[in-house]
Amino acid sequence: MSFFDVVFYLFAVITTLAATGVIVARNPVHAALFLVLAFCSAAGIWMLLEAEFLAITLVLVYVGAVMVLFLFVVMMLDINLLKLREGFWRWFPFGAGLAGLMVFEMIWVLGSRQTSEVSVAVTHAADYSNTKELGRLLYTQYVYPFELAAVILLVAMVAAIALTLRRRTGVKTQNISEQVKARKADRLRIVKMKSETKV
Repeated sequence: MSFFDVVFYLFAVITTLAATGVIVARNPVHAALFLVLAFCSAAGIWMLLEAEFLAITLVLVYVGAVMVLFLFVVMMLDINLLKLREGFWRWFPFGAGLAGLMVFEMIWVLGSRQTSEVSVAVTHAADYSNTKELGRLLYTQYVYPFELAAVILLVAMVAAIALTLRRRTGVKTQNISEQVKARKADRLRIVKMKSETKV
């Protein structure tokens, strides 16, 4: 067994244990930290596969931004942990069956003849750029799926904003349309009075 295989299996075991910790952790903060560990070890596996750009993107975007946001929300909210874990054992058989199905599919795909033929390591030249190759594939061969994914993400973002927008009564808010159509007669009243005279 080579050093490459040892490092791969080490990262794989860490990722599996961290993912299990995300599911079984009683504290949501601990679950989020286990997820950070799973992301970092998955980034290590991607580094072994010479996908440096994807590994750094995973660490920067998910660990650096998304997980910080998750931890901020979890720490700011007062979460009832007993209510959070009420349906765990009721849904455990379904989750275990789904996980078993996924493990069976991975073993079936990795054990097939086509995968074993393709699994030969590919050597690249010294000036090979992973990022350049990814960009070339995204903007030439996969440009339409890439644009479609961008439009779907934009629609999802607009839908999330529309769903969370709340109109509350009794709160002073700025209404731009009402401000723009205001007239002088609505805001100003001129009162005519006699000037004061000394007695």
